[in-house]
Amino acid sequence: MSGIKENLIIVRGGGDLATGTVYKLHQCGFPVLVLETANPSAIRRNVAFSEAVYQGSQTVEGVTCLFADSVEQAEAGLREGRLTMLIDPAGGCISHFQPLAVVDAILAKKNLGTCRAMAPITVGLGPGFTAGVDVDAVVETKRGHHLGKVFYSDAAAPNTGVPGIIGGYGKERVIHSPAAGILRNVAKITDAVTQGQTIAVVETADVQVPVYATLTGLLRGLLRDGYPVTEGFKIADIDPRMEEYENCFTISDKARCIAGGVLEAILHLKGSL
Repeated sequence: MSGIKENLIIVRGGGDLATGTVYKLHQCGFPVLVLETANPSAIRRNVAFSEAVYQGSQTVEGVTCLFADSVEQAEAGLREGRLTMLIDPAGGCISHFQPLAVVDAILAKKNLGTCRAMAPITVGLGPGFTAGVDVDAVVETKRGHHLGKVFYSDAAAPNTGVPGIIGGYGKERVIHSPAAGILRNVAKITDAVTQGQTIAVVETADVQVPVYATLTGLLRGLLRDGYPVTEGFKIADIDPRMEEYENCFTISDKARCIAGGVLEAILHLKGSL
């Protein structure tokens, strides 16, 4: 690992928004290790490196992330210049790797344990972090004029619970599970769906509860088939713009904007070390 630790960046989280940051850092020449849970729940799976946990690897826009089943295997991948993922939701391996920076891209709307002691540079995405207190910098994740802005003091905008407007729709775009059970998909990502169409069912102990499309559009995201869900769990995302088919396979504008903020924060803070 000699020569790698000096620039190693550990990103906690590999969902679609985190993937934008991971992709950007990797393309800029930083060695990157992604830490995920054992059962990631990204709905925009085509553009989420977290799928490597299930598939062994995941390629997004020509960049492949490989899953490592041990710290030793992760070290080998990093030595070979590979983008690497490891299951470690608690971040226990961070002290072993001693990275230049830790980026919390879990987007849990709260801090799940990231602190400034983890690395010389720490960056948190979105609500739940205060720059200068638990991380060195915070990047705004709320759509609008300040999306991607870096804060070196203060915090990002609080969570509103309302998705950003796309094609005139906000909260209608996101579908939540109507019951607790096992998700069984009827439709697939990239399908054109109509409002009221059954896109999945949730198998409960007694009955199958249908999941309906909330609007007409393109099914851009859908949780993995067979995933255990709780009532209210986010399971799907519909884009009302039918012509945006390629968006099912590309990093979003929001993710790219956030990634730019993360890169800015790391380079700025690195220069002041």
